[in-house]
Amino acid sequence: MAREKYRFNTPGGRVFDVVNVVMLTALGLLALLPFVYVTAGSFATESELATRAFFVWPETFSLRAYEAILTSPAFLRAMITTICVTAVGTVVQLMLTASMAYPLSKSNLPGRRLMLSLVVFTMVFSGGMIPTFLMVKDLGLLNTYWALILPLAINPFSLIIIKNFFQQLPAELEESAKIDGANELQTLWSVILPLSKPVLATFALFYAVGIWNDFMSPLLYLNDNSMWTLQMFLRQVTVATDLSIVEADPSQLPPAQGIKFAVIVVATLPILLFYPFLQKHFAKGMLIGSVKG
Repeated sequence: MAREKYRFNTPGGRVFDVVNVVMLTALGLLALLPFVYVTAGSFATESELATRAFFVWPETFSLRAYEAILTSPAFLRAMITTICVTAVGTVVQLMLTASMAYPLSKSNLPGRRLMLSLVVFTMVFSGGMIPTFLMVKDLGLLNTYWALILPLAINPFSLIIIKNFFQQLPAELEESAKIDGANELQTLWSVILPLSKPVLATFALFYAVGIWNDFMSPLLYLNDNSMWTLQMFLRQVTVATDLSIVEADPSQLPPAQGIKFAVIVVATLPILLFYPFLQKHFAKGMLIGSVKG
């Protein structure tokens, strides 16, 4: 034990630590540079964007790009739509996942092994894009926001981790609740879920990020431009040759590249602000539910 404990206090161990820190810092900076450039470009002027290929600090600050998108009815509509779909979708997906994980955590559930096998099967094989589209169409979900939520409502990986977390909770808690007259649903709501905040917060973040960044579902299932989410708006802005979608005054329109950068920054910022509130639960939730199978 002593040899293991002091192994990295040797000169070779210290060199190893320094090399690791330098390499990880360099990789972190490389990953951060594109976002820094986009952020700087969103505040730059048209002439600077046209003459400077890359920079991390604009010579002259300009808010014209942000003024254009924040006063654009199309952008505001897409932002509100995305916030609502993300909030409702996260709650629905988390409730459905927890509702399925709870009975599967019971070893005496009839058919439990078969159901778990089917869950694992979906992690390897899926119906594909066309069968999923046909199913959504036959269910009458096309051009509805439910098409962005229900097809991906239960993630198999999340289900298994939450199930494992439920299995680690003391069985005496459920027995006490049943003695007090609680049924299975009351036990889940009043006993199990309050004790599962770390794992629920972790996968709430996963679900929220997945819905917020989802581009393929709106592209496939929404034909009405007024129902576009933020990712669809971002796609139209970044690929369009003109910026009529922004619905701004053409005489006051800022540089096209500046608007693209500003939309990317605004689309990314909410998730960055949301993450710190769940950070304390993140590591604990990921580890505590993945110990047992």
